[in-house]
Amino acid sequence: MQTVKTSKGAETRRSILAMALQLFRERGYEKTTMRMVADAAGVTVSNVYYYFESKEHLVQAFYDSTHVEHLAVCEPMLENEAGLEKRLQIALRTKIETAEPYHGFAGLLFKTAADPKSPLNPFSDASEDVRNRSTDLMARIVDGSKARVPADLRRELPGLLWLYQMAVILFWIHDDSDGRRRTHRLIEKTAGLVTRLISISSAKLMAPLRKSALGLIEDLRQP
Repeated sequence: MQTVKTSKGAETRRSILAMALQLFRERGYEKTTMRMVADAAGVTVSNVYYYFESKEHLVQAFYDSTHVEHLAVCEPMLENEAGLEKRLQIALRTKIETAEPYHGFAGLLFKTAADPKSPLNPFSDASEDVRNRSTDLMARIVDGSKARVPADLRRELPGLLWLYQMAVILFWIHDDSDGRRRTHRLIEKTAGLVTRLISISSAKLMAPLRKSALGLIEDLRQP
């Protein structure tokens, strides 16, 4: 009986999230209310709040679901690849490919998420969980490669690669080319550049410059 209840609850949650995303696409995030979501999903408003505390939680659930979809496609493809450049390309290509069904919604959401004070901003405290898991993926991409990376750079590299991914996603949001071919070209070209920069910065001769750059990153973290 407990399994049936759990399954039904998960299905209700998925239905509410699906209807919310549909309304966000049709009406926009700001104009969509929790009552509209409840009506579309065929449940009570209190039921919506039972699964999602707010509209922001609905979007955070969307972030989470797209991350899970990305991992399901990306991770098997990484298993037999040791080159850092190829591993980055795999991660970025699968990210935009799994996100493609939400391209239109991503553009609408960007208007709200770009606000530094919005809880939907990828840099916000509310987005910390998904951000950390995305950064963890970048760490595994580096750790699973044959690239030699100094310890000081290795500590910061996952976060820097996550920022690189965010830049690619922003480009993808604005890319109206067929099949997002410009975004695919961007990934193909920049993954090599990023990999070479990592290699150059890892050289002994570059140690002073690398330490200065990493020191700047640490300094910018301070309030």
